Amino acid sequence: MTQPEYYDITIIGGGPVGMFAATYARMRLAKTQIIESLDQLGGQVATLFPAKKIYDIPGYPAITGEELISNLKQQLETFAPDIFLGETVQSFVKTSAGFKITTSKRITYSKTIIIATGAGAFEPRKLTLENATSFEGRNLHYFIKDPSIFQGQDIAIAGGGDSAIDWALELVPSVRSLHLIHRRDKFRALEANLEALKQTKTNFQTPYLIADLSQVDNKLKIQLKSKTAPQKEIYVDHLLVNYGFTSDPKLINSWDLALHQREIQVNDQHETSLAQVYAIGDIAYHPGKINLIATGFGEAPSAVNNALLAIYPEKRQPAHSTQLIKKFKAESDKP
Repeated sequence: MTQPEYYDITIIGGGPVGMFAATYARMRLAKTQIIESLDQLGGQVATLFPAKKIYDIPGYPAITGEELISNLKQQLETFAPDIFLGETVQSFVKTSAGFKITTSKRITYSKTIIIATGAGAFEPRKLTLENATSFEGRNLHYFIKDPSIFQGQDIAIAGGGDSAIDWALELVPSVRSLHLIHRRDKFRALEANLEALKQTKTNFQTPYLIADLSQVDNKLKIQLKSKTAPQKEIYVDHLLVNYGFTSDPKLINSWDLALHQREIQVNDQHETSLAQVYAIGDIAYHPGKINLIATGFGEAPSAVNNALLAIYPEKRQPAHSTQLIKKFKAESDKP
């Protein structure tokens, strides 16, 4: 019976962290594939906020999500892992040589697996108002692909985390007015960005919740309520809601890995409770972890090196990236 062909590393998830993990794995000359459930690479960054500027990527004072994914794609194409889009990993089971992976489209084999699914299948947390859906797609938004539509407009942003503050900083120079609605006076966002926003013309509407939406002439009327402050109304052209995202944990739960709440528990080698299965990025948990793209970028090479050490213990760990490039080019130039 013919033995199936095994990849060295299969990366589940094609977001920024999965993309960089695949790049680094190919720099180590590992036979590598990415399996991504969406029809494009880039994960949440590409799908939900391509136009938003990101401020915590080392080496970039600011970079949009679209620019970041474009750079990662360019880097990825240089090293050419196999990429399978629109394909969901349904299960994986141990074999004598690694794992048999069943996806929505095929069966494939891999010696090791690195899970980089981020938050998993996701959708934005929406307003719970009964009539909210009637405003979606017109003047109620949950993510932005083209910020120029807000230029010269009256805008409200609801939310108190980094995404809300980042979008407020991005939009406030070009809009006529901007209201930031949050249920508390304290925010969860990065302190430096919040302080920068306070120096702008932003109207802080705290502590308020959105009680009702209605159309008045050409404006969206937002009724605000509070337990400690008088009710008020504001009139805007557009409302952007940044309440975060929800994900469906059913698929990850079915993989039978040790979890910490909705995240996969890993050790200091980024290995899960199943040997030779690793997890990195937002889906992975270890004590003291901070969920940033930059954190995932740092975890990717460690997981790749640990995976390769597990299957090729005789291979020496690389010292620095120039060695990797020389090796990759030498292998690529072979007839």
